[in-house]
Formats: sequence, structure tokens, C-alpha cells
Amino acid sequence: MTQLGWAELQFGVTTVFHFFFVPVTIGLAFLIAIIETIYVRTKDKVYRDLAKFWGHLFLINFAVGVVTGLLQEFQFGLDWATYSKFVGDVFGAPLAVEALAAFFLESTFIGAWAFGWDRLSARAHAVTIWLVALGTSLSAFWILTANSWMQEPVGYVIRDGRAVMTSFGDILTNPQLWVEFPHTEIAAILTGSFFMLSISAYQIWRKKNVEAFSRSFKISTIVAAITSVLVIVIGDAQAAHLVKAQPMKLAAAEALWNTSSQHAPWSVVAIIDAKKHTDPFQIQIPEMLTILAYKRLSGAVEGINQVQAQMVHQYGPGDYIPPVAVTFYSFRTMIFAGTAMLALAYYALYLLKKNRFTQKTWFLKVLTWAIALPYLANSAGWIMTEVGRQPWVVYGLQLTEQGVSPTASVPALDIELSLLGFLVFYSAMAYAAVHLWKKAIAEGLDPDPELQHKPTESSDLFVGTGGVAR
Repeated sequence: MTQLGWAELQFGVTTVFHFFFVPVTIGLAFLIAIIETIYVRTKDKVYRDLAKFWGHLFLINFAVGVVTGLLQEFQFGLDWATYSKFVGDVFGAPLAVEALAAFFLESTFIGAWAFGWDRLSARAHAVTIWLVALGTSLSAFWILTANSWMQEPVGYVIRDGRAVMTSFGDILTNPQLWVEFPHTEIAAILTGSFFMLSISAYQIWRKKNVEAFSRSFKISTIVAAITSVLVIVIGDAQAAHLVKAQPMKLAAAEALWNTSSQHAPWSVVAIIDAKKHTDPFQIQIPEMLTILAYKRLSGAVEGINQVQAQMVHQYGPGDYIPPVAVTFYSFRTMIFAGTAMLALAYYALYLLKKNRFTQKTWFLKVLTWAIALPYLANSAGWIMTEVGRQPWVVYGLQLTEQGVSPTASVPALDIELSLLGFLVFYSAMAYAAVHLWKKAIAEGLDPDPELQHKPTESSDLFVGTGGVAR
């Protein structure tokens, strides 16, 4: 493998591993804030216990996310020195704001929240977790501001071979940012809600603190039902934006080799022959791609071959086609995982309204295993976004092969050894995180004798028990 290949592999490993933890952090902070707000309003101790339980899992996740994020920044400096030199003036600005403002806000109030139980008033303590939720979202916003600039560069000029910022306002109003950030933010809240829903289902399934976890089951179900729709609607807007911003990524995501007719079908699945630029087998839904791309019944979608010809004319000779099969299948993996979460969330909502969710053991088992779905969707979506942009590291400005560190300063062996070190360290981090999660989940909540004698039936969505047998 070449030095570029090792550097790309290291970027992929560090980014995907880090991205396992970021969406859960954002989503759980939001859900814990809801639970603690209910506690402030109702003074019901069960919600305080739930906030502490989910907060324990949140803190484990946050700690691993911070460490993996630091290692990811290290690999930027090691592997992508030429890229960093080229875009540092632009790319570094939003990351600096993220570190100085958002992460500072997030970290400060996580400390206040973690150590503020019984030291702050209930209302003030609830404010700290809302500020944590705000800080995690702001962190995501600034990081995605930087990433959106890589996807669709705006507000810059090229001076002395480097990108120099001319308008911070243009970067903040980048059209890519305002489809990418809402989609990622809502997907993060959906991830947190499925994390909570799956673990709540597991606790109810094994009859551990059933009444208490029925409440977090209900809250996470309602949030999942709302966000599973929103993430699809906003994701559709993001995909439609590709038509004009990155037509090659859209064509690769559809394995569309030649420009379609005015009524383009959408491929559900396909066998892709990238060497011959054909798809020997496809299952398609007529006209659906045109509808998804243009929100109307007529409109051709440009094919890979035609966009390649345009890019050769614009940028000079070269291969501007990303790995088509990876882009196509990662896009569909994200879609199918998202659709599965939508279906599960609404069936859970149906059972919630019937007050029968604790009686459906088979469904509780399915929900327990469904904890993998948001991780699958997030990782696949990120892979589609980054691989589909290739061969550009900054779209239209710098090829990925031009951004890697010079071999003379960073030999391939250095990248290989550091990647090996990352894998060992990440394996240890993953083992520790899973061990701590399992321990916390197994302990559950401390049994509350008062709950054992509390009336069970209620029509209220937040305090009903789901027909718990006693």
C-alpha cells in the first residue's frame, strides 16, 4: 500500500471510531436534560435516579470521545501536513472557535453537572445539563462548519499557494453547512434516543427496575419517533443539494454511469462493475430518483461519465471518479438502517399508546439489538460523505494525493506504526468503555421500595407503566 493509502486508512479508522461516540454524547445530553427537567417540574425522585443512571453512561461515552478526538487531531498533523498548510487559515478558524468556546462550555458544565448533585438547587442543576447539551451541539456545529468548507469551499481566495479566508460570514452561511449540520444534529439525537430506548428495553425485558425504565422507554420512544422522521426529511434535502454542489458524489451514490432520462429511476440494490462502468443487475423504483433530486416528476440526473468529462475539461486530465461501490452501498446502508429505526420507533409508539410495550418480550429483544442501527447509519453516512468526495480533500481545490505529508518528512513506515499504535489503544479504549457500560447497565437503578407499591395503571405517557404485571 502507498503512503497515501496508509494515510487514508488511518484517517478512516480514527474518524469512524471517534464518530461512534460523538452522536451518542450529543443525543444523550439532550435526553438527560429532558428527564431532569421533568424531575424539576414533578419532584418525582425516579426521574432524578434516571438522570443519574443515564448520566453515568454519558460520562463514560464523553471521556472516550474526547480521547479519540485528540488522537484524530494528532493524525491530521502527522499524515496531512501539506493539507494543513494549504487550508490552515480557513479550516483552523472554526476549529479554534470550537475548542475555545463550545468545548469549554461543554466541559465546564459537565463538571458542574457531575459534581453539582446536592450542591446546586434542582433548577440550577437542570440548567447545567441544558448548557452541556448546548455545548455539545455547538461543538458539532463548528466542526461541521470546517467539514462543510471542505465539501463546498466558500469565502476564500488562493494567495501564495494557500487558501486565505476573505469572509467568515460566507463560511457561516455556506449552503452545505445548513443541510449537513441539521442532518447530523438530528441524527445524533436519534442515536441518543435509540441508545436509551434499547437499554431501557433490555432492562424491562430482564425485569430490572421496570417501572423506572418504562419512563425512559417512553421518553426515548417519543423522541425517536420525531427525530426518525426529521432525519429523513433533512437528509433528503442534503441529498438534493448534491445535484448542484457535488454531482459526481450523487451519481456515484446512485451508481449512475450515464445521464438518465427525464424520469430517472432509483436503484434499491445493484451489482456494480466499476471497470466496465455498468450495473449488470439492478432493482429500481421508476422515476423515484428524479423525484428525490428535483421534487418534481421530470428532470435528468447527470451520470458519472458525463461529470468526469466536465471535470477533465475544468480541472485538467485525471480520474475524478470516487470508489462507486463503497459510495453506493454505504448510502443504502444508511438509508436502510434509518428506515428500520423509523419502523421500530413507530411500532414502539403504537405499543406505548396501547400501554402494552412491557408485554411484548420479542419486541423488547429486537429493540435491545437495535442499538447497533444508529451506529451503522452514522458510520455509513460518514463514509458516503467522505469517500464520495474523492479524489478531492477540498472539493475543486486540492486533490487528496496533494494533501498528504511529504514522504521525506513522514515516511510510510511512520504512518503504519502509528496506525498500529492507534489500533491497540482504540481496542483498549473500546474494551474499557464496553466493560464500564455493561457494569453500569447490570447494576441498573437502586430499587426504590416506594415504587414497589405504587399504583400501576395510568394513561399519562410519561408515568404509565405499560401494563407491568405485578
